[in-house]
This record gives sequence, C-alpha cells and structure tokens, in this order.
Amino acid sequence: MSIKEYFSSLFTGFHSLIKGMEVTGKELVTPKVTEQYPENRATKKIPERFRGTLEFIYDDEGYHKCIACKTCERNCPNGTIQVITKMVDLPNGKKKMKLDRYMYDLGSCTFCNLCVLTCPTHAIRFSNDFEQSVFQRQVLLKQLNYLPEKEKPAPAPKPAAASTAAQPAQPASQPKAASAAAPAPQAPLPASGAKAPDNKVENNEK
Repeated sequence: MSIKEYFSSLFTGFHSLIKGMEVTGKELVTPKVTEQYPENRATKKIPERFRGTLEFIYDDEGYHKCIACKTCERNCPNGTIQVITKMVDLPNGKKKMKLDRYMYDLGSCTFCNLCVLTCPTHAIRFSNDFEQSVFQRQVLLKQLNYLPEKEKPAPAPKPAAASTAAQPAQPASQPKAASAAAPAPQAPLPASGAKAPDNKVENNEK
C-alpha cells in the first residue's frame, strides 16, 4: 500500500467516525418519546391510518353493506377471511345468496389492506384499536357480523293509476256560449175572442 492510499483510508475512517458521533450527539439532546402506556391510555391518540383490526361498518339502524361477494376472501394472501353464505327465499319466489358468518383470523392477518381496497361496497375497514393481546390464540378468530341480521323493509307498493272513463271529447271549435245562441221559446197565442195585448207604448208627449 502506498503512502497516498494509507492517508486516504485514514481520512475516510476519521470522517465516518465524526459523522457517527454527530448522530449520537443529536440523540442525546433530543426529547424522549417513550410512551407511558398504559398510564396514558385516556389521553393517548392513535393515528387514523394505523391498522389495528378489521371490522364491519354498521349504520345507525344496524345494517351493513356486505353482499357476500367473497372478493375480500379471494384477495387475502393468508386466508385470513372466510365468508360463509346461505340461500334465502325472496317474497317474489326467487332465491338470493346472503351473508351468514364473516370470520376473520386476526392472528394470521398481515394488515395489507387488500380486503378493504377491493371491497366493492365499502363494507369493511381497519380500526386503530391496537389492544388485541390475548392469552389464547383461538380468541383471535372473530365473527365480524356480530349484530343480529335484520331484514330490510319491503318496498312500498306503487299506487294504482286512476281509471279514466272513456268520454267523448268535445270539439275545440264548439263555442262555449252555444246555448245562448239558441232561439228563446215563444209565448203562447191568446185564445179566440180575446184581445191581444198592445205592445205599443203611447207617446203622451206632443
């Protein structure tokens, strides 16, 4: 090794040592970010994008939007989701496939969010609840549709159309005052021998 290469490697090593000590010095004066959990459970704020566990989205009336299409089950890389369906009879005599049980294994979930992104009806989401520690593994297998299934009300029947009697339409050219143009009935003629009333008015003025 030449003298030039020796001093070059020595300078490189010294430069890396100074850079490492600089990073260490910054961490010594940086405020600590250690979380005092569970003492700060009441005031701790979890970011909204944190993925804790999968859950169903229920509205205020207790309905969910899952149509049991099994898209989330097919896209799950670990087989974490199992959608169990059932066939029900509709009032019109047809059959329809509905959701029976939505099983989710939190212990094998990788939180990849593929199930939420591919759901066509936006029926599921990840909550930021991170307190999922349990003593038995089978407890991590959850049924997400925990509320009793509610039947949606049947649509109201359409009002019957008012039946219109077939009446001949009057021609538009017919005048409204047609009855006024009809000739007035004539007064009956006086009996024979009676004097007809004089309709002339005498003019007394001279």
